[in-house]
Amino acid sequence: MIRVLIVDDHEVVRHGLRYMLEQRSDIEVIGEGGDGEQAIALVNDLLPDVVLLDLLMPKMDDKNVVREIKRLSPNTQIIILTSYYEDDQIFGAIKAGALSYLLKESSTFELIEAIRAAARGESKLHPRVAARLLREMRQQEQSPLKDLTSREQEVLTRIARGRSNQEIAAELVISEPTVRMHVANILSKLHLADRTQAAIYALQKHLVPLDDLLEDN
Repeated sequence: MIRVLIVDDHEVVRHGLRYMLEQRSDIEVIGEGGDGEQAIALVNDLLPDVVLLDLLMPKMDDKNVVREIKRLSPNTQIIILTSYYEDDQIFGAIKAGALSYLLKESSTFELIEAIRAAARGESKLHPRVAARLLREMRQQEQSPLKDLTSREQEVLTRIARGRSNQEIAAELVISEPTVRMHVANILSKLHLADRTQAAIYALQKHLVPLDDLLEDN
């Protein structure tokens, strides 16, 4: 039996999915959740084989929900099931550990096959989502820094040098809330999870020479 957890903030969607899945002899719906916090609590308690997870739910950022589920239960596979294929969250969710990404317009057959594939560790992507991801990856390969403003690049180099928000604000003569806004924009545009990843990214792209870091220290 494939043990499935359904997480969606619309009760009618959850009940419809449950009814559909319970018609299959090899699938058992073991729980339902309505937001990110419930998803994490249920995964911790039930350790499902597969989670059907909606995007843009209340209480927690989608990428963090995916990441926390994988931390709590590495063997649990996550299928993103949503109405949006042009949303910027797609790349972040996949990067955080989601295995498959389907649209709610998918057929019953496609969803069932995706669940069975996920239980085997195999990925399924809706064609529109696959095309969106391919465009995203190509854009990043061509010019990963092109979307950053000159000010955001200045902030990024200082993150790589280990500066705090307060220190960055003083150096650039801007307020700390403005620095926080720039940091949030940098992480979003480069699809990074935190400042540490941003610092590593800046070093990989040679925005800050390693010799400079040694001198700073």
